[in-house]
Order: sequence, then C-alpha cells, then structure tokens
Amino acid sequence: MPEPPLDPRQELGLERHQLPRHVAIIMDGNGRWANLRNLPRVSGHAEGAANVREIITHCARLKLDALTLYSFSTENWKRPRAEIDALMDLYVEYLIKERDEIMENNVRLTQIGRREGLPPAVLRELDATEALSRDNTGLRLCLAINYGARDEILDAVRVIVRRVQAGELDPAAIDEACFSDHLYTAGVPDPDLLIRTAGEMRISNFLLWQISYAELYVTETLWPDFGKDDLNEAIRAYAARDRRFGGVKVVEAPRAD
Repeated sequence: MPEPPLDPRQELGLERHQLPRHVAIIMDGNGRWANLRNLPRVSGHAEGAANVREIITHCARLKLDALTLYSFSTENWKRPRAEIDALMDLYVEYLIKERDEIMENNVRLTQIGRREGLPPAVLRELDATEALSRDNTGLRLCLAINYGARDEILDAVRVIVRRVQAGELDPAAIDEACFSDHLYTAGVPDPDLLIRTAGEMRISNFLLWQISYAELYVTETLWPDFGKDDLNEAIRAYAARDRRFGGVKVVEAPRAD
C-alpha cells in the first residue's frame, strides 16, 4: 500500500505554496562513493539506483508536480564500456523492480533524451513503464537517460523548422511557450529547484533552457547518501530564497506617525 501524503507543515515547517513544483537533481558522486569504500564503481551506481526509490517516494508523498533525475548524459558514453553496460543493466533491473512502486505511488514516468543508441532492453522496459503509468495523476517523473540539453534544443529547432517548412507553423507564432512545447519536457513546469550532489559547481549540459530561473542548491553529500532529510534541507533552503525573477522587491518607506 502507498504511504499517505505528507503535510509540509509537519514535515518541513512550510506551507504548501512554499514548496517547489518541480525539483531537478544532478545525481553525482556514485563513483566517489564506491572509491571511498574500495569498491568497484558499479557498486556506487547500484547504491545510487537504490537511493532513487526513497527520493521519488518522498517527492510523491509531498505531492510535488514533477521530479527530473539526471541519470545518464550523452557525454557518459565516453566512459569505459564495462561501466556503461553495467549502467544499462541497472536501468533494466530498476524499471522492472520498481514498476509496482511507481504505480502504487501514482507516479507517471517519462524518459527525456534521445532514444537512439539506447539498448533495446532498456527501451523495451522504458516503454512498458511509460505505457503502464501513462494515466497516473501524481508526481511526473522525468528520467533523463541519454540526455543532453544542447541536443534537446537542436532537436526542438529541427522540428520547428520542419513545421514551418510544411506550413504548419507561422514563424511569427514562435515564442518562448511555443519553443518549450517542442522540448522533451513539453507539458512539465520548469524546475523551481535544481539540486546537485557531490559538491560540483557546474550545470553539465542539463535542462539549459528550463532552469533559467531555477534556484541552485549544491551539497557535498554524495548521491548514494542523499536521503529524504537532505532533500527536506534543500527545499527549506529554496523556500528561504527571495525569488524576484529579474525584478526588484519593493520595500515601503516607514510612515511618520
């Protein structure tokens, strides 16, 4: 049975409107976690995959709209073949093993990234889980596999150009909303909070268009050790930020009595 929703006032000391609608996470530090324990890198990836369940379940219980997890970038193909094969096996195992959990928590899974190059077994299980969870109405889980933000932008431009050439789209109608509708994340609100684990201070080609006004939160905690208490801390930090979206906060001058 799924766990009941969490009251953000009791869990976080926050009102619901203070929570981010969409959290995006760069899950970094699996290899370092393994190295610190004299384990092979694949052990770190396995531990990181096991940690995903806790974070997804916690976001679902907080009733967030969306969670995007940066799992495998287009640059990750440069890694040793044995490590890549182990990661692909982990995806297949995860998608099969966690399918019941995804359904119990009313989570809708979507893969973002290019399908070309992914092994048939990974595509088969992704398609099966996406189809099974398509009508779920809770957390939208975007799993970024074979994802690169520059590729995403180029793919969107190509589709828009083809539509213009076919007479389906007026160039004058191309605005930010139109462009967003052609990204992999179409229909998903832009991230409010971007978390990066393992202390790295870079974006790594992740959601470059969508994070224009996201709040950034970097923690030294390695991904396999990043639990729901760490996520709560990040959300509290987000809630304490003054989000002006390029404007200024108007402070009224004190009035004389």
